[in-house]
Amino acid sequence: MESPFKGKTGLRRIWNAAHYSADGLRAAYRHEDAFRQEIWLTLIAVPLALWLGDSAVERALMIASVLLVLVVELLNSAVEATVDRVSLERHELAKRAKDVGSAAVLVALLNGAAVWGLLLLG
Repeated sequence: MESPFKGKTGLRRIWNAAHYSADGLRAAYRHEDAFRQEIWLTLIAVPLALWLGDSAVERALMIASVLLVLVVELLNSAVEATVDRVSLERHELAKRAKDVGSAAVLVALLNGAAVWGLLLLG
């Protein structure tokens, strides 16, 4: 059985998807401290990338590495919310899911630091 929300097509689907995405961004900003911090970092880093990058490719890489952190944080937040929805009791698999999501965010942050470091120092 499929979700009743899967029946939309065409422009209606795009319209609904845009609203769901906006709702998700608002919810992440409202409920996730790390996402709020990363948004503020993004608002500083993107203009810096535009200023510091020597070429379009460098600017694109710097901006993409920052946006990747936001994408991974959103996915991590979705995993955490789903795990908490299923059960708030302590369970090894729940801990593993949350820890792996957190590790993914860390890898994205390290990637961003490496990209920026290589481009600015190399």
